[in-house]
Amino acid sequence: MIKTLLAAAIGAAFSAGAIADSGKHGAMAFDPIAGSAYVESTTDPLILNSEPWVIPEGYQQAIVSDESSLNVYQNGDGSAASDWPDMNTVNETGKHAGRYMYRTHEVRPGAVAPFTGGALSVIDLKTGESRVLVQRADLEALDGIVWTPWRTVLFAEEAIAAQLPDPDVPAAKSGLLYELELDRHDPMNARKVTVRPLLGSLSHEGIEIDAEGNVYVIDEDRAGSIYKFVPENYGDLSSGQLFALKVDGGAKTGTAAWVALDMNQVQIDARVAAKAVGATPFCRPEDLERIGNTLYAALTCEDVANPANTSGAGAVLSVTLGNIPKVGYFVAHGVNVVKEDKATQVTGFKSPDNLAKGPDGRLWIVEDNVPSDIWVAEPDRDGDGYSDGVSLFASLKDNQAEGTGIYFGKDPRKLYVNVQHSATKNDKTMVITKKHQDRDDDHEHDHDD
Repeated sequence: MIKTLLAAAIGAAFSAGAIADSGKHGAMAFDPIAGSAYVESTTDPLILNSEPWVIPEGYQQAIVSDESSLNVYQNGDGSAASDWPDMNTVNETGKHAGRYMYRTHEVRPGAVAPFTGGALSVIDLKTGESRVLVQRADLEALDGIVWTPWRTVLFAEEAIAAQLPDPDVPAAKSGLLYELELDRHDPMNARKVTVRPLLGSLSHEGIEIDAEGNVYVIDEDRAGSIYKFVPENYGDLSSGQLFALKVDGGAKTGTAAWVALDMNQVQIDARVAAKAVGATPFCRPEDLERIGNTLYAALTCEDVANPANTSGAGAVLSVTLGNIPKVGYFVAHGVNVVKEDKATQVTGFKSPDNLAKGPDGRLWIVEDNVPSDIWVAEPDRDGDGYSDGVSLFASLKDNQAEGTGIYFGKDPRKLYVNVQHSATKNDKTMVITKKHQDRDDDHEHDHDD
């Protein structure tokens, strides 16, 4: 731990690029960039619509889709909402694996008039065609999305207090989770959408699935919990039990248990059900990512030093799965990262939001912050529970936007990331690609989603 603290201190004094050796190996090896995009910050559309990210040498960036190719705001230009894609997932099964990208659009009631509802869209990465798959007036702020092992897509509403009730679950007070079945013959068409209230009425974002088919979700509240749904039958979310994570002794870290919740209450307000059993509250859990037997959670406003503070700079939590879960902080200020100081332009870690598993098993993290940075956390190899080093991969030049929806598909050299709330009013999905000069280094790093 002393070693990583020293590395962090050097990073604060000189540049974020010195925080850690990013692992100069594998499909996404890189030399960290010098720092956050303070100097490069701009509103210039010529820059932001072509190269909005500061990225390492040896990488290139391109737009996959923007508002010129798909407008989800059917009755307006969306400029008031500026909520283009939030997270994304790529079709990873069948003969077209990696070809189709599915994205949620965080449109909220009142953002455009008349309200057209949250949307889920698809891009054919081969042809460039994009279209809206699902859009309903009662869908609010669609955010979390994940591809299931049983070949459906789960997506969910990020709504603390639902304004537009789902007609099938009118008593739900917060957002709900939905399951999309695609046309088996045409993945660019939706066959059926089913609401799944047993996974909780919550302010949803992160969704993750383990090898047994259990589904993990979060409540994006400043006292939000982490949940686990165990279906009665694999791949069937119509029956089962929802649990909430409870750390022993009222602590935030340590050994824990998954505590069963009142299944009638979870469909109305799962937050109430979690509080009733003393589930552990965290400060705005957002995304989830599973790597092996560990579940990671981005805690956007967590203050590790002062858990009572609901305006902290954030942290990444780790939960070891199994009969007796173990909870700890994986990325935290004062241990393996520097805290950002925007006023003095000190590069650091703030407001982690979306997470992704990299092709070599590292955890990739994008901030809900300006400048929005992308960080890469090394695994914990020394057994202390913390990432052994955290490096800066990219920083967003757009002085109003945030990166979101970070994702690796079948090609281990391609990182997909969205830009939303852009100063240009043209939100977009980007791909950052490693150039092919190091192809020989990658034979042993086959990617398997």
